[in-house]
Amino acid sequence: MVEFTLNGAPVALDVPPEASLLQALRGPAGLSGPRFGCGTEQCGSCMVLLDGVPTYACSRAASACAGRAVTTVEGLGTPEAPHPLQAAFLAEQAGQCGYCLSGILVSAAALLAHTPAPEEEAIRAALDPHLCRCGSHNRIVRAVQRAAREMRA
Repeated sequence: MVEFTLNGAPVALDVPPEASLLQALRGPAGLSGPRFGCGTEQCGSCMVLLDGVPTYACSRAASACAGRAVTTVEGLGTPEAPHPLQAAFLAEQAGQCGYCLSGILVSAAALLAHTPAPEEEAIRAALDPHLCRCGSHNRIVRAVQRAAREMRA
């Protein structure tokens, strides 16, 4: 049993000792936002926030998250009250297939939490661990810039 805070609520997940955080999130927690892409920290589709820091869920042991706070894309906002990043990504049409977006959104949220007005280079650096095969990079950067402006307004 691993106990931690998931998207603001305490959870206790019954997972084997060798289970990754991604397996725990997609299995017992029933979430579909964090995705399995490569399993080797090369694509970022599994990225979540662990105590506010972007973290690969595919290679992090679920047991290492005991007593900590995990935030997935599901914890950023809701359809009724989307996070400014989610709204900006929709407005900028920043996704195509969407497979990478949950990881990108949580990494962008971490960036904006620490740097409310990031330069384009900082945005690109923060999102560098993410692989977007659709080539939506420029629209993604514009969406993060838009969200940053709206969050400061």
